[in-house]
Amino acid sequence: MDEHESNTGPDTPNTFEVTRRTVIETGTTALLLTTLPRAAFAAGPVEGNEPPLPPVNVELRINGRLHSLPLDPRTTLLDALREHLALTGTKKGCDQGQCGACTVIVNGQRINSCLTLAVMHADDEITTIEGLADGGDLHPMQAAFVRHDGLQCGYCTPGQICSAVAVLAEHKAGWPSYATADVATAPVLTDAEISERMSGNICRCSAYPNIVAAIRDAAEGGRS
Repeated sequence: MDEHESNTGPDTPNTFEVTRRTVIETGTTALLLTTLPRAAFAAGPVEGNEPPLPPVNVELRINGRLHSLPLDPRTTLLDALREHLALTGTKKGCDQGQCGACTVIVNGQRINSCLTLAVMHADDEITTIEGLADGGDLHPMQAAFVRHDGLQCGYCTPGQICSAVAVLAEHKAGWPSYATADVATAPVLTDAEISERMSGNICRCSAYPNIVAAIRDAAEGGRS
């Protein structure tokens, strides 16, 4: 008897058998898992379209103006800005809080607007890229980005600029970062500090050296 045949017999179950059918079924399952939207897994089985939740009235103070909006309570701040107020300067990139394109400033601090609900910010001061300029005069950070060519395609630029404005405020307040060597002293705004503090904002065109130069220029009062 063959060595392999001695370990199996007609009554011995085959615990691992690869057939053309199992390969096709496995491949189809993997394809479905990678193409279905994330909402399909979060919501579970869908039996027809679910009706929207009753709207709630949300008052948002954006760029110094008060807006009253009837919103589905599940509406993100990003979608409220773009879809309900036509403030499309704030970009929707990954919609998962990973790219930073949707960065806005809330009460002086930068946040990813795709990760928060609009109803959570009824009493907050929200600043978007549209609210940084003073009439026809660019914000110093906007002007620095122009001087140093800190953009190429421009898609990430609004989020980069909002984040950079908040970075300078954080540094002025003495907040350390992961790159700060001595957290007991005021951090020096080195290139490494700027890069670390801006690491949550991705530029797919890789204009990072120019972005760092623009932020340094704005920090120094736009003298370069």
